[in-house]
Amino acid sequence: MKKSDYFSAKFENDEFVFLDQTKLPLEELYVRTDDYERIALAIERLEVRGAPLIGIAAAYALALSLKKATSGNYDAPFNDAYKRLARTRPTAVNLFSALDAVKSVYESEKKSGNIYKILLAKAIQIHTEDFEHCRKIGENGLRIFRKKSNVLTHCNTGRLATGGAGTAFSVIQTGYQNGLVNFVYAGETRPLFQGLRLTAFELEHSGIPFSVLSDSMAASLMKDHKIDLVITGADHIALNGDAANKVGTYSLAVLCNFHEIPFYIAAPSTSIDRSILTGDDIKIEFRNKNEILSPSGHQIAPDHYDAYSPAFDVTPSHLIKGIITEEDIFSFPYNFLR
Repeated sequence: MKKSDYFSAKFENDEFVFLDQTKLPLEELYVRTDDYERIALAIERLEVRGAPLIGIAAAYALALSLKKATSGNYDAPFNDAYKRLARTRPTAVNLFSALDAVKSVYESEKKSGNIYKILLAKAIQIHTEDFEHCRKIGENGLRIFRKKSNVLTHCNTGRLATGGAGTAFSVIQTGYQNGLVNFVYAGETRPLFQGLRLTAFELEHSGIPFSVLSDSMAASLMKDHKIDLVITGADHIALNGDAANKVGTYSLAVLCNFHEIPFYIAAPSTSIDRSILTGDDIKIEFRNKNEILSPSGHQIAPDHYDAYSPAFDVTPSHLIKGIITEEDIFSFPYNFLR
């Protein structure tokens, strides 16, 4: 397979350009738009996904809401766009931190000339900062390795989910480049198969040896001593270290605790919500039942079946050996107020 130089998203010629991740890995389709509503739909449809990338996309979308606005008539289009984007995905804290960062600039600068360019500069700053956060997360993550390791990961945390090399994926890739990662097991991550479709895509492009596995195989691999550590990302982290990530993460943390395998989370500090004390306060997004009954549009169960379909679960902090950020590696008991 020819390896393309893919990217998740960029801003070019006054348009937001993103890779439609619902088409991967069989098709690489890029979409161009200067319409914030189209970006909002892309976030809801998971064409754009991953907590940091959602925040980046929302920041660009909010700026674009004023691209064609007439002077002196900014409040209505800006507020409409803010509210629309805030409704897209309720769990990822990066979405709201990015929207609020752009809103803060808007409130202080809306009487300035060319507010669109000012907000665009803020969105570019958010994008650039995440790129640097990813690099530092990868470097800090080298400290978790005690030997050349087999790593299990869940969902997708690479370039497709962030503005840079990734979070957990950045740790894996940096570890591999430094001779500390031997092999990667990518859980398929049901029901939308982000591990099978996206993480495997990124591992192949990075030249890292890997195998995909059904989510239910993790326990068996651990029992057979084939996993040295598990590392995932997180979409929302409470002050006590409780962390929301793709559904199935909590199960992995419990398995790691039973098998005495280190379980780590890698996320930028922007994923830490300093307004909530515990994971009980994290709002969990529920997806349409058809994502279970009709995966990728292929119906495998009757329409009348009910389905329980949370997008995330919350891992209690005592099961997390370390949270790797661009600042440092934090360990239990967590207290992000310090």
